[in-house]
Amino acid sequence: MNTDALFAAIDAANHADPEQVTHDGKPLGACELYGIRMTQCQQALYPAAGTALQIACRAQHLERWVIARKDYPMDRQGYHRWRTELGKHHADRCAEILAQFDAPATLIEQTSALLRKEKLKTNPDTQCLEDVACLVFLSHYFADFSAKHPEEKVIDILRKTWRKMSDNGQKAALALTLPAHLSTLVGKALQA
Repeated sequence: MNTDALFAAIDAANHADPEQVTHDGKPLGACELYGIRMTQCQQALYPAAGTALQIACRAQHLERWVIARKDYPMDRQGYHRWRTELGKHHADRCAEILAQFDAPATLIEQTSALLRKEKLKTNPDTQCLEDVACLVFLSHYFADFSAKHPEEKVIDILRKTWRKMSDNGQKAALALTLPAHLSTLVGKALQA
């Protein structure tokens, strides 16, 4: 399978994201840029990743805007329901795109299971996907997140993020070069 063409199809779907950003002078959908960053991080952290993991990284936020957070209760249960529905949506849409490329059924199912985050902590590929997502958050989205929320919430999210990562992911996170104020927040989160 030509993963370049497949990634181009995923990117084309994500280019329709109503949230547009400019990256390297080029207009992109926010989810499109996220997918590119996921692939870059995956290639750096897990260069020997299998095809299903590579695809899942690129499709992690496939058409994420279709299922809005505001449509769910603004509590913990609502958040988890939203995340579960997003995982199903990402898996279903990715399966549709994979089918257009005549992907084998086993590859479609493996990729879908990863996108639904099945067997986190017991499936190495699901754990790798989670590590990559956490590292992309810390590298590219943490600064904006921390500016919008009170410190106690940021520290709580950092602790939850840390628990989701494997030892390898945590080592990679500690190796990130973050601005001083963000490094301080990470330090506070890891103290408890």
